[in-house]
Amino acid sequence: MSDDLRRELQALLPESARTGSLEGVVVLDITRVVAGPFCSMILADLGATVIKVEHPKDPDYARAFPPMLEGEGDTEGFSAFFTQFNRNKLGLTLDLSTTDGKQALLDLVARADVLVENFRAGTMDRLGLGYDVLRAVNPALIYTALSGYGQTGPYRRRPAYDNSAQATGGLWSMNGEPGKAPLRVGTIIGDLSATFYGVIGTLAALRHAERTGEGQLVDISQQDSVLSLTENAVVTYTHDGKIAEPLGNEHPFVKPYGLFPCQDGFVFFGGYTDKFWRISCALFGQPELADDPEIDTMAKRFAPDVYAARVEPVVLGWFAERTKAELEEIAGDDVPLSAVKTIDEVVADPQINAREMIVEVAQGAHGSVRMVGSPLKLSATPVGCYGRAPEIGEHTDAILAVLRRDRGAAESTDD
Repeated sequence: MSDDLRRELQALLPESARTGSLEGVVVLDITRVVAGPFCSMILADLGATVIKVEHPKDPDYARAFPPMLEGEGDTEGFSAFFTQFNRNKLGLTLDLSTTDGKQALLDLVARADVLVENFRAGTMDRLGLGYDVLRAVNPALIYTALSGYGQTGPYRRRPAYDNSAQATGGLWSMNGEPGKAPLRVGTIIGDLSATFYGVIGTLAALRHAERTGEGQLVDISQQDSVLSLTENAVVTYTHDGKIAEPLGNEHPFVKPYGLFPCQDGFVFFGGYTDKFWRISCALFGQPELADDPEIDTMAKRFAPDVYAARVEPVVLGWFAERTKAELEEIAGDDVPLSAVKTIDEVVADPQINAREMIVEVAQGAHGSVRMVGSPLKLSATPVGCYGRAPEIGEHTDAILAVLRRDRGAAESTDD
């Protein structure tokens, strides 16, 4: 892609969204809902020019997901959910089942650095726009495909949601309370983990393409991504033959280390080492317990019967009459104790706000929405400029006009 064309596309974004580590990188986003849109949005937050491609009559159905923004004079509303995963993007509509739509995408692919899609394996091939076709148009293209089960293997054509990945990746079977039915993780961890691996793979492939001019397929499976989050479950099974089961809030052997009730909710307390136990005993007014011969070492406190009889009652007593805030104040920087915070408490949390993790994005006539900011903190190319999500096809005419001018310039050069 020519520098002039990159600059023209970049100029369609708000000025505040045109800088960052990936400034000048052009990404085509043919995705919907979360895993794909979030992947490309992270690239946009890092400065890439991301063009969200949607079908004009069947756009990303996350546009209808609540909650809805309703600004002054706004009759239809705009999905805050959609904005959360599509900020900083340009909007283009193309019908990829038509000759004109295919050609427009191919023209963009010839000039782009990255394409991200999250269809089932084989969908883009059936449209005549699979990786092999696009690679022939642009050998340097990074083609990032996020799907339920990946581009290979016997499950590749199965439909999948986040729950599918949690179920088949093993995580669902491990989560919940002992002796009870397993519980899904309370967020879309299958989508989110695929997102993060998609970003990592894309950045690695970009680095390779910069050195060699060679693009590649980045093949990300939700099932694979979830499996990678199961900590030591695989090696515990392959080495010891033990199958991971739900543990609830308890660690299998480390104690005290878990959830404890307090006056207005719950806290996590992890004062299990000899150092932290001694400090905790002093902080909560019972320093003599650190030298009690029945519980003066970590090994003794780990014994289930000793823990149940001597340690747990002490910890419960420390916390019962105190609030979350009081307990965090007592623990301070000395021992690992954290309030289990509800989302309203998280949004108001001083650490979260000091890190600019709640940001406000103006969505034009629809008002504005406070949403999660970027956890990426870069000293030289900071992330922190947040443009709004596009209306359906908002930049179609402008993007196609840029393409026409570029084609005309190329033809003039050929003559």
